[in-house]
Amino acid sequence: MSDGGYNERRSPSERFLPPDPRVREPYRLTPALALRVGVLGGVALLVFAVLFLRLWSLQVLSGDEYLNAAQNNQLRLVRVEAPRGPIVDRHGRAIVSNVAGTAVRLWIGDMPREGRHELVQRLAQVLKVPARALAREVDEGREDPLTPITVKTSVGEEQVNYLYEHQAEFPGVEIAQIYLRNYEYNTLAAHILGHVGEISPEELKRLRREGYRAGDRIGKAGIEAAFDTYLRGDDGRAQIRVDSLGNQVSDLELRREARAGYALRLTLDIRLQRAAEDALRYGIDLAHQNDNWAANGGSIVALDPRDGAVLAMASAPTYKPSIYVGRVDPKKLQPLLDEEVARRANSPGLNRALAGLYPPGSTWKPVTALAGMQEHVFSAYESLQCSPVAYYGLDRQRFQNWNPYVDRPMRLDEALAESCDTYFYEIGDRFYQRGKEGRTRMQQWARRFGFGAATGLDIGGEEEGLLPTPDWRWKTFESDWDRAWNPGDSIQLSIGQKDLLVTPLQMASFYAMLANGGDVVTPYVVSGVEQPGAKGSPRVVLRRFASPPRRDSGVDSGALSAVRDGLYLATHSASGTSSGVFANYAVPISGKTGTAEKVVPLPGYPSDHLEDQSWWCGWGPSEDAKIVVCAMIENGGHGSTAAAPAALRVFERFFGEKAPSTVLRATD
Repeated sequence: MSDGGYNERRSPSERFLPPDPRVREPYRLTPALALRVGVLGGVALLVFAVLFLRLWSLQVLSGDEYLNAAQNNQLRLVRVEAPRGPIVDRHGRAIVSNVAGTAVRLWIGDMPREGRHELVQRLAQVLKVPARALAREVDEGREDPLTPITVKTSVGEEQVNYLYEHQAEFPGVEIAQIYLRNYEYNTLAAHILGHVGEISPEELKRLRREGYRAGDRIGKAGIEAAFDTYLRGDDGRAQIRVDSLGNQVSDLELRREARAGYALRLTLDIRLQRAAEDALRYGIDLAHQNDNWAANGGSIVALDPRDGAVLAMASAPTYKPSIYVGRVDPKKLQPLLDEEVARRANSPGLNRALAGLYPPGSTWKPVTALAGMQEHVFSAYESLQCSPVAYYGLDRQRFQNWNPYVDRPMRLDEALAESCDTYFYEIGDRFYQRGKEGRTRMQQWARRFGFGAATGLDIGGEEEGLLPTPDWRWKTFESDWDRAWNPGDSIQLSIGQKDLLVTPLQMASFYAMLANGGDVVTPYVVSGVEQPGAKGSPRVVLRRFASPPRRDSGVDSGALSAVRDGLYLATHSASGTSSGVFANYAVPISGKTGTAEKVVPLPGYPSDHLEDQSWWCGWGPSEDAKIVVCAMIENGGHGSTAAAPAALRVFERFFGEKAPSTVLRATD
């Protein structure tokens, strides 16, 4: 093939190299260029070899070192707990505060997959907590591995040191500083204050929208629960570095500072509260001395009759709120949570002032008197016979007076002073004789005075009581015999017996109405929300709480005056039922005793066995009332020998005046 033919088949190319007359086409690669390409390839191979060797060094020779460094630089956001606000009494004395504590938490996400059960067992043994319960919490926490489980609070120093020394054996375990509730006066006001605990799944479901999170500690009862939004504060946020075991390897880096909860100021006077609780024990001791061995509890309520402020509220038996601090001991909680254990311990968790239901006995007679005068059933100055017995109804049912030695006509003030039952039986029967409408008029007035409904106390937890009516009997019972409203129902109601049930707080509220001139007050126990002032300055009031305005009961002033006269005579006349306790006291006191029969099951007695509930309610000073006291001793016998002396102890503390020796006489 000729050169010309070759040139015809291939056109000259100038794409890569310029034409070279010394080289026949194609002339794409020269020796010099080949050398250059070879050098470049060698350099590239060398670079890749160096990179490969470096990668091999990182992965194989130093892999463990760098893996450990990476694991030691994990960031974790943690919650900084806000301290709950303190609770102080009306004079600023701290009742509930906070103390620093140590908690052990367990992060589920940091626990190893293998050996998890053994880890739980070891941790439970070190902290002395039930292993089974902890294992159950760990299993439940798998769904939320980023929320730690609080294993125990109030952890001892030895346990903390052991966990620090053996960190590698407890992956996922965190030791944190927390705040614990400190109840400065032990059991004082336990039922009012309530307690704090970890939020339950049910509570979390209900409160999540309000900003609550798993692991939060919230108020569970009393003031702690009712005013939790003020007390709890806002948690802060911080960042820490942890290793693969979850152990902290850096200082806490604060991202958002926690805001402490606000302080609550109460209407309580903690010294008067102590006096009330001591007086309650004194009343029970007096009952025992008078052979009322079943006396085992009771309540004392003290109110300011001018606005309903609760000055003291005692209930016995009581408990220590501190048993809820830290990881609780189930055995210690049994008397508060287990129905059978609570029954044997006489229900120490029950706030008898709000939720204890009792027949009021003769302390109810002022209600009957006011309703009777308002309905013109009788007149305060009309003489009614006070006889040893009275008979009513077609079957001439027999009703006795507590004092079989009195048989003479009396006016209202005398009947109240001597607590004549047959006098009030007559008023009750007159209500009954007025027919269907008349048989409910006493109850309607009682409802206006606050009975049959909660008083509206700001911490809740109240029972409404029972105000029986003909309609109630018809709806409650099945047989025609039990459904019938008979003369005995109105007669027994007139002296605070049979189906009628009230709380000590309701009685105190009613006597506040008598003391202040006829206005119904709404009791309250929290007076304000405060925050700390600048350094050294007093707290700043953020919000004040006050009772709703007093409500006019609609009682005629003349009727009210007649009742007040009778209650003064009850504490000062020679035949007054509590004159032996109050007649010689420096501050004039007015009030009424009560001895109410109640069915109380006791071992060795019939199921319908009756015990006397000891009552006394009244106020002082008689003409310018500053305090109302209502005392009730369960199964305590006569009102004059247990409840009245207990109430006197509260007056002594409030007025700062000791009473001379008292004479205890068994009266109604």
